[in-house]
Formats: sequence, C-alpha cells, structure tokens
Amino acid sequence: MASPPEHAPLAERVEELLAAGGPLPIVAAGQPVLRQGTEPYDGQLGPALLSRFVEALRATMHAAPGVGLAAPQVGVPLRIAVIEDPAPVPEQVAVARGRVPQPFRVLVNPVYEPVGGDRAAFFEGCLSVPGWQAVVARHAEVRLRGADERGRTLDEVFTGWPARIVQHETDHLDGTLYLDRAEPRSLATNEAVAALWAQPTPHAAARALGFPLPPDGAQLSR
Repeated sequence: MASPPEHAPLAERVEELLAAGGPLPIVAAGQPVLRQGTEPYDGQLGPALLSRFVEALRATMHAAPGVGLAAPQVGVPLRIAVIEDPAPVPEQVAVARGRVPQPFRVLVNPVYEPVGGDRAAFFEGCLSVPGWQAVVARHAEVRLRGADERGRTLDEVFTGWPARIVQHETDHLDGTLYLDRAEPRSLATNEAVAALWAQPTPHAAARALGFPLPPDGAQLSR
C-alpha cells in the first residue's frame, strides 16, 4: 500500500537516504532535527520501506560503532530507534555498570518511566556528539513501553546499562541530548576519558573534576 499523501515527504526522504547505499550519514549536534522531537510512527513508511530503514539503521549503528541509534540521528523525525549491545567489556566493568548483552531490537514509539528512585552515574557518549563524553546520572531501572517493527507490544523493565541505552535513545526522540542531563564539569574528550578515567565507575573523575554523584556522592547501580 502506498503511503498517504501527508506522509510522502518522510517516505521520500528515507528513500533518498537508502538510495545512497552504505551506512547512513549521522547528524551532528547543532542540526535542528535533533532538537525538534519526532512524529509517532503510524505507517508513514509502509512495511517494506520500514524494514529497509531498520536494516539501514542497524548497519549504521554497527559501522559507527554504537549500541543504539535513533531515527533523528540520520535526519528522519520519526519515533523509531534501534539498540544492540554485545557488551564487549571486562568483567569488572560489566559488573560495576550492570552491562549485559542486549540482542538487536527495534523500538517504535517508545516511552519510559522510572522504576524506583535509584540513579546511576557513568560516563556516556553519543554518535551525534563525536569526540566527547560526560557523566550522566540516569534512572537505574526503567519500564519501557512501545512496540516493535511488526507492531507487537513492548512492555519491559530494563536495569543497569540496558536501562541507560533505552533512556538515551528515547531521549533522542524527544529532542533531548545526553549533554542536557550531564554534569558539565565532567565533560571530557574521548582521549582524556581513556587516559584518565577508564575506571569502572566515575568516582575518581568526580573527585578530580569537582562534580557530584548520586546520592551524596555515592554510586547507585544494580
């Protein structure tokens, strides 16, 4: 079935992106599409085009590389994101951050809400803010609701690093970048993080750079 006329511009934009082949170009901070929010997905692309777009998002995420990618990050203001995390980190880091492998999945019209009041703070980066990282305190556990690319209901609780990923990607769909939630004094280049702050938690960075961790300087993670 063809896209309705009001959806044609978005479908045409996606077709243009896919026609170029290869990974899609990632939009960097400063572009309005990252700040304007997104349209709920309600069939704008049609099943076949949606499937091709999802595969392109996945390929682009892998090529970057990253563990999540939202549609506005490739210039498409639709409420769609993909996530996948093989979690290739040392065991000490995985335990401290609650990082466990996540299979590839598509999030359509996702929304999240916190479960409990615990928060966890870690360095975080973004494909749309290349070269930089900052410490972000996020909900340690969230309930995510939405659907997958086939319209099947998604209602799942995420904890630890997977909870951070789904919050980060869902925020993109609301026009929010991780920097909006970050501790400004923690902002560091990727090189500085690798050289100075590669510990499993950001405690040393917090002491040296002078920013708080939740609550009262204590790390909360599950």
